[in-house]
Amino acid sequence: MANSTDTDGSSPKRRLFSRKPKAEKPPKKPGTMKRVAEVFNMTRRNDPNVIWIMVLAFLAIIAVGLLIGFLIRNVVTMIIIAVPLAFLAALFILSRRAERAAFAQIEGKPGAAGAAMSVLRRGWILKDEPVAVNPRSQDAVFRAIGRPGVVLVAEGPVTRVKQLVDAERRKMSRIVPGVPVHVIHAGRGEGQVPLQRVAKKMQKMKKNLTRQEVAAVDKRLNALGTRMPIPKGVDPFKARPDRKAMRGR
Repeated sequence: MANSTDTDGSSPKRRLFSRKPKAEKPPKKPGTMKRVAEVFNMTRRNDPNVIWIMVLAFLAIIAVGLLIGFLIRNVVTMIIIAVPLAFLAALFILSRRAERAAFAQIEGKPGAAGAAMSVLRRGWILKDEPVAVNPRSQDAVFRAIGRPGVVLVAEGPVTRVKQLVDAERRKMSRIVPGVPVHVIHAGRGEGQVPLQRVAKKMQKMKKNLTRQEVAAVDKRLNALGTRMPIPKGVDPFKARPDRKAMRGR
């Protein structure tokens, strides 16, 4: 029996094995300069004055370098030293301004308080979902466990969210008695802490527990199932600051 061929004269079997699927290349990660440009554009949209502040910082350090160079009669060496320092100063300002811009984008949105906690470094056990929520007002309470104890970060007006906070504090005192419970109200109202300062305030708290005790508290809370379902309308994952932007990278 004659072998079947296609119109171009090649057999189907030979054509099948001659075509090898191309391996998909993983997407390239953006370079450092591209990330810096993205951070700069994001920051400039929310803070148009950032470029002028960066330029002033850059020129100020160059000017100081020139002045010192003239005084010590070694201008070239001081310029070589001043230029990298000027770039670092500009990037530092961009980093701080980018952090403000990132929090400005999520301020007032559901889950913003949880997002403010997400920039904490190691040593903290965080919950992405709120541990208490008011379905009508969308006020929420987020929880973190660290060496200072249990920290409750409330989202919503102080007087309105007070009932949620008090209920959660009573629950903590019943489940983990003796563990300090701290409350932070996130926001810009009276008695509240701005979003960008929430993590800093938590890091400055006095340490009351060891690392082993922190793990034990978290294990006990998880074992007793203190997590609650999130009602419709509250999505803490929609509010997440760009960590790279906040670090200026």
